[in-house]
Amino acid sequence: MSQFIEVIELPDMGEDQIIGRFPEQGSADIKLGAQLIVRESQSAVFFRDGRALDTFAAGRHTLSTLNVPLLTKLLSLPTGFDSPFRAECVFVNMKTFPNQKWGTMEPILFRDSELQMVRLRAFGMYSFRIANPQVFVNTLAATVSTFGTESVSDFFRNFIVTQVADFLGQHLGTILDLAQFYNELSAGIKAHLISDFEKYGVTVSDFKILSISPPDHVQEMIDKRSGMSAIGNLDGFMRYQAGHALEQAASGGGEGGGDGGSAGLMGAGLGIGAGIGIGGGMAGMVSQALTGTAGGAAAGAHCTSCGQGVPTGANFCPGCGARQGGTKTCGSCSQANGADARFCARCGTAFGA
Repeated sequence: MSQFIEVIELPDMGEDQIIGRFPEQGSADIKLGAQLIVRESQSAVFFRDGRALDTFAAGRHTLSTLNVPLLTKLLSLPTGFDSPFRAECVFVNMKTFPNQKWGTMEPILFRDSELQMVRLRAFGMYSFRIANPQVFVNTLAATVSTFGTESVSDFFRNFIVTQVADFLGQHLGTILDLAQFYNELSAGIKAHLISDFEKYGVTVSDFKILSISPPDHVQEMIDKRSGMSAIGNLDGFMRYQAGHALEQAASGGGEGGGDGGSAGLMGAGLGIGAGIGIGGGMAGMVSQALTGTAGGAAAGAHCTSCGQGVPTGANFCPGCGARQGGTKTCGSCSQANGADARFCARCGTAFGA
């Protein structure tokens, strides 16, 4: 290099650029008394012979043995204080880097007090800034010419996911309580991350959990469970559904005539039974509503004396006490009469004792 460096600066740093090196490769001949210019949002770490001599804050600095004390010993060699020296400078962007994304690569296995074992996915955002430029450069940036947020995103994400899994396991009972604890979980995890990050000269400015969710099929089961809770009394709900369907079917049947109305009622009743998934149980309820039978009476089973519904297999009518199960045929008109009939219901002929 034909001329010695007299001004050292890095005026332009990209939005996601964390460090920039001057010169980009190797070192340069720097004149003692050269000006080091550090912007408001920067710090500069000065190196010579691979050693970090000092860290400079924002402002204009004259490189001399007064503000770089270690140069006193390094330059008090046969070359003399007036000789140029080879050195390099690493500029560190001190701004806060916001909206950094984190998320689980694989689901976290979580022991849930309500759902037993469930796999969870989580994602969110965080912000960080460099707290100790010299430590950061020496531990993470090494000797690269530029270093951006994408270079540390995977590294930081592994720390975050580990802390998320550990904190959830210790402080969360069930994912059903997540909605009320997002802020507390975020604050607790951030506190643990600060100690992890500071080893690399970084501090976490902000940390948020945006979502923690189980797999889709588990979410569907949770939705079904909440739906059943909303129904409340299942028997009452079934009766309401049956009555509502009967009302709709009866209304439709009135417009289509008698036969069509009857068929509509039966179709509606069977459809409800199948749709709600209770099969024959619901169909039986609808059948009772249609026929007017109750207490286990079969459709079409009526007392031969008073006409009241009679349970299947009953020998006597529960209403009038008349004997069931036999008939008397009139010899005059062939009319079938009840077993206890004394006269024919059609022609009046008396039956023998």
